[in-house]
Amino acid sequence: MIRSLFIGASGMNAQKTNLDVISNNIANTSTYGFKANRAEFQDLMYQAVQAPGATTSTGFLNPTGIQIGLGVMPSSAGKIFKQGDMVNTGNELDVSIEGKGFFQITQADGSLAYTRAGNFKLDSTGRIVNDQGLVLVPEMTVPTDTVSISISSDGIVSVLQNTTTTQAQIGQIELANFANPAGLKAIGKNLYTETDASGAVNVAVPGQQGFGTLDQGFLETSNVNVIDEMVNMIVSQRSYEFNSKSVQTTDEMLQAANNLKR
Repeated sequence: MIRSLFIGASGMNAQKTNLDVISNNIANTSTYGFKANRAEFQDLMYQAVQAPGATTSTGFLNPTGIQIGLGVMPSSAGKIFKQGDMVNTGNELDVSIEGKGFFQITQADGSLAYTRAGNFKLDSTGRIVNDQGLVLVPEMTVPTDTVSISISSDGIVSVLQNTTTTQAQIGQIELANFANPAGLKAIGKNLYTETDASGAVNVAVPGQQGFGTLDQGFLETSNVNVIDEMVNMIVSQRSYEFNSKSVQTTDEMLQAANNLKR
């Protein structure tokens, strides 16, 4: 019975982690480019009271044995890189990726980070930056006399200046991708960094080598499905209650055993 106390406790801890993941998903339903996490679990080691195939007292082989599991533990809480819905903003610096790929961002220390959030802006020098002021890679600067900015589906950035009648190309947006995007490290602020699990970065022009294309004036919304998250929350809550009930029942059984009298 002592064993069941710890098994129930492991289930409660697992569902607490599950609820943390669900809560973070729900909190980011309005975060552009956010990708939902999914908590996954695995059973712990088993105590073999009687091994499968052991010889019984009658001389036959036990077909199943007696194996008692010792609980559950979280195994992963990876990102699901499913495409989010597109919302039309009409802002010429808002860009969404339709398909695979990430925008490349230079961090303050000079290293690269990656994002699906394409809500870009201009800094004081005219460079295209994200909402944290970090520069888009490849770096490009919009002239101060620019009247309009055009971004094609394959990433060519052109501007129309008030002194000309034709557009001039100022740069080319390139996308990055990884063999295992779920292995990227989420560092917050809509950014990811490369890890050994993600594999090496592969950079290409949008629309080539299986990369997605760009849509100017659109943003990719969070791919969190609120209804699914609410259902998952209910399931997690009930599972937590069931595990707590097993702890409570074990306690009552121990109490009954403790109260036995001769």
